[in-house]
Amino acid sequence: MIADLQCVVLDCPDPARLAEFYAAVLGGEADRPDKRWAPGADWATVHAQAGLVLCFQRVEEYSPPAWPDPARPQQFHLDFGVRDLDRAQEQVLALGAAVLDGGTDARGWRVFADPAGHPFCLVRH
Repeated sequence: MIADLQCVVLDCPDPARLAEFYAAVLGGEADRPDKRWAPGADWATVHAQAGLVLCFQRVEEYSPPAWPDPARPQQFHLDFGVRDLDRAQEQVLALGAAVLDGGTDARGWRVFADPAGHPFCLVRH
């Protein structure tokens, strides 16, 4: 092993807003003190309950992915396991997410965009 993963960093126009969104989705703490970085107007963090750290950095003139348009690809996305897809969908929509692909009842996953436009999936356990 060469390294360990410190965090995943997402570009966005409003780091604090996105940190609050993901803290609510994952059950975590936004901007917890951490010697590795200092939250501020251009940087925010979420220490999720599962141990993952997501970070958010402000990018001026941010242009979100336009999934599934290859002209502005998602480049990567996050998958979150849930027990009840319908309930989880209600919750992320209430937090500011948008449905990108609601799928079918038979399919075990749905695609959403976070408030900054990053695609993510809710996947039934």
